[in-house]
Amino acid sequence: MHFMVMVRANEDTESGRLPTTEEFTAMLKFNEELVKAGMMLGGEGLQPSSKGAARILFEGDKRTVVDGPFAESKELIAGFWLLQAKSRDEVVEWMKRCPNPTRGKSVLEIRQVFEADDFGEAFTPELREKEKRLGETAARQQAKG
Repeated sequence: MHFMVMVRANEDTESGRLPTTEEFTAMLKFNEELVKAGMMLGGEGLQPSSKGAARILFEGDKRTVVDGPFAESKELIAGFWLLQAKSRDEVVEWMKRCPNPTRGKSVLEIRQVFEADDFGEAFTPELREKEKRLGETAARQQAKG
């Protein structure tokens, strides 16, 4: 099972404040533990919405681009982890050990990633094979740097 753990943005993260050396050290230690446990597939912090963020709004065939910064920080994501785990409960237990990712009040949101079987018959064997090939191509491209 795969899970996305999102760090909710707040006024502090949206201000562009960077972590201190102590905060970096604590987070790197936690990430090392996730890697050693075979759980961490990826994770990054995100720039504040004032640094070139954009939203694309869809309404039927119409597309509207809205440039940041965005006023409501609680609707934004400041960072994320992509984890592999046996269960949501395992992720919850690990993330309770996480250093506070932002100063003051922080919120982590855990969401399970869809797996192929979750889509039922609509995700045909042909579509599954095509998705598999796309994933392999993307992995090769990422490895090239």
